[in-house]
Amino acid sequence: MIKLDQVIIVEGKYDKIKVGQIFDAEIITTDGFGIFKNEKKLEYIRRIAEKRGVIILTDPDGAGLVIRNHFKSVLNGENVYYAYIPQLEGKERRKTRPGKEGLLGVEGVKDDVIINAVMSCGVKASEDTGEKLTKTDMFELGLSGGQGSADKRKRLAKKLDLPDNISANSLLDALNILYSRDEIEKLVK
Repeated sequence: MIKLDQVIIVEGKYDKIKVGQIFDAEIITTDGFGIFKNEKKLEYIRRIAEKRGVIILTDPDGAGLVIRNHFKSVLNGENVYYAYIPQLEGKERRKTRPGKEGLLGVEGVKDDVIINAVMSCGVKASEDTGEKLTKTDMFELGLSGGQGSADKRKRLAKKLDLPDNISANSLLDALNILYSRDEIEKLVK
């Protein structure tokens, strides 16, 4: 696995699964065109771009282009990288027929195509060995698995201006993206 400091933004859950098998990085989905209506998620991505950097990795079809262009209009700065998947004809394994444009998306291309796209957009593999918050830490901090943990997560999310319906796993990812372990422990206490 290739470790990256930047967060990878993909269109959907199948893209996230595919990219997660290649890169040791946080991965966020746009939920397709859902990103256009979700200001909270867009603001979260802006914060991540400022703090860690983001890699926009969308399908090479028309929908992917629209999403990519949306990010180009709302994100600015040197911490935004655009990885391009080449236009390859075909269909994803899980689908019965090709998409409208007959092109493979992120989930359908070979791993080396994704690696080449991401590594040629200007990012480098990470050497960071900083300690991350774990699921066990979340439990010990009262943010998961215990009585009142959902309420505590909701209060923390509101304090950090994150979506208030955030799951324990998503909160763990967000905390690790935006804060150091020490900062997280201070925020919770």
